[in-house]
Amino acid sequence: MELPWNDPRSNKFATTIGLITSSGPSGTNIMACEWTHHLSYKPGLIAVSLGPTKTTVGNIRHNKEFGINLCGLDQSILSSIAGGYSGNDYDKISALKELGFEFYNAKHIKTLMVKGASLNVECTLYKEITLGDHIMFIGEVIDAIHDPRKQTLFITTENIGLYNH
Repeated sequence: MELPWNDPRSNKFATTIGLITSSGPSGTNIMACEWTHHLSYKPGLIAVSLGPTKTTVGNIRHNKEFGINLCGLDQSILSSIAGGYSGNDYDKISALKELGFEFYNAKHIKTLMVKGASLNVECTLYKEITLGDHIMFIGEVIDAIHDPRKQTLFITTENIGLYNH
């Protein structure tokens, strides 16, 4: 049985919005990823599930690293732009900078991180698994910074709320 996108049964899952940053053959890119999941405490493992045609897929495969930036409550416009355009066709980082969003260089990996995110995590690629129509990239956490004052944006298709953790 399929559980397709925008099906009322699929819309019940609440998730955070991960802003996945990467660098590679397609340049520096950011994408919004609703499927960002904490898998393990020790070692720290986080998974992102991406469609196979995403620019970020090629970047992660090339450099074996990526950033995960959990979207703060005040970053919904940033997530809309990051998720609404393809990095193959559009320089989203430059557009977001023009709109006033800020980035900084990661400490341990070669990509940008989103300034003002509620959580910034630098990951090296631990494992790649194809599952159905998506690719799960499991990242091992090598650095993580959170801002206890920032609320994390979470979303379902039915509603948008905030999660203060």
